[in-house]
Amino acid sequence: MNAPDTQLPEPRLTSLSHGGGCGCKIAPAVLSEILKGTAAMPIPKELLVGIETADDAAVYKLNDDQALIATTDFFMPIVDDPHDFGRIAATNAISDVYAMGGRPIMALALVAMPVNVLSTQTIGRILEGGASVCRAAGIPIAGGHTIDSVEAIYGLVALGLVHPEHVKRNADAQPGDLLVLGKPVGVGVMSAALKKGELGDAGYAQMIATTTQLNTPGPELAALPGVHALTDVTGFGLAGHALEMARGARCELRLDWSAVPLMAGVRALAAQGFVTGASGRNWAGYGTDIVLPAGFAAEDQALLTDPQTSGGLLVSCAPSALDEVLAVFRRHGFDDAAVIGGITATSNAPRVLVA
Repeated sequence: MNAPDTQLPEPRLTSLSHGGGCGCKIAPAVLSEILKGTAAMPIPKELLVGIETADDAAVYKLNDDQALIATTDFFMPIVDDPHDFGRIAATNAISDVYAMGGRPIMALALVAMPVNVLSTQTIGRILEGGASVCRAAGIPIAGGHTIDSVEAIYGLVALGLVHPEHVKRNADAQPGDLLVLGKPVGVGVMSAALKKGELGDAGYAQMIATTTQLNTPGPELAALPGVHALTDVTGFGLAGHALEMARGARCELRLDWSAVPLMAGVRALAAQGFVTGASGRNWAGYGTDIVLPAGFAAEDQALLTDPQTSGGLLVSCAPSALDEVLAVFRRHGFDDAAVIGGITATSNAPRVLVA
């Protein structure tokens, strides 16, 4: 690996990327256009979850007691600190295993770095950040792949195990269910402010604390009989992932916006214009299926579609299971977990109704 001249200052990590974190995702409408022409492939009966509902990970049944969860996630820097970038990217990748109700067992590292721009020390700090999260999750990084790249990209392939009866898809919500969100919203807005040098120390600390908190409640939640559907909120924003849940269940999903937990100070930042381009692309991709109340503020719409990097679990559960669901979140340190809406039957096309 050719290291850059150590006498020259290295650029900010975020300056090397045209987008950061899950805001790098291809817009929903563009992704649908790309995928619609792909040829249908034979689906083995052991494949319990594939691409049919845009779920968080693939799940393949191994035997009566075990199913393998496989997922991958990688992106460009959302922060400038290399260790923090690695931690966020790894936490985000492992989250999809938890979102299927599983426990991670190992990971593979995906590393693409501009080796003539970043020092080996900086790249090493990114990898160590990711490794520290894997240690916290109790799993090894068992291999991976590296390439020289124009932009810095890091992530993981994450593998996990789940009992086949505990697999939780994003498509199995039921009318009458309540919705619980595990983490506050606002990571994309925070990252936009950071990139422009307008995020204070307290805001940065809050952003790091949120994005590096592993979604460990997933397996316990999946084992509860009253939990019907589970996903995590990432690049398509709260509205986008809620809409995926509504479409999968062929129901209407109601969001009580006043109950949605927000990161401290994020609404004021959004009102000042610190929003990501991905937020607008998200709205353009699915906004026709989101019903907003009259006078809904522009900053609230931006937060509704704000891309979340390593966002919270979104749980659809029977009212009788609510106390247990909240207790699981609290036990794992998710004090912001809150009921934010519910699921209702509809004879119309699935949609998200914001109140």
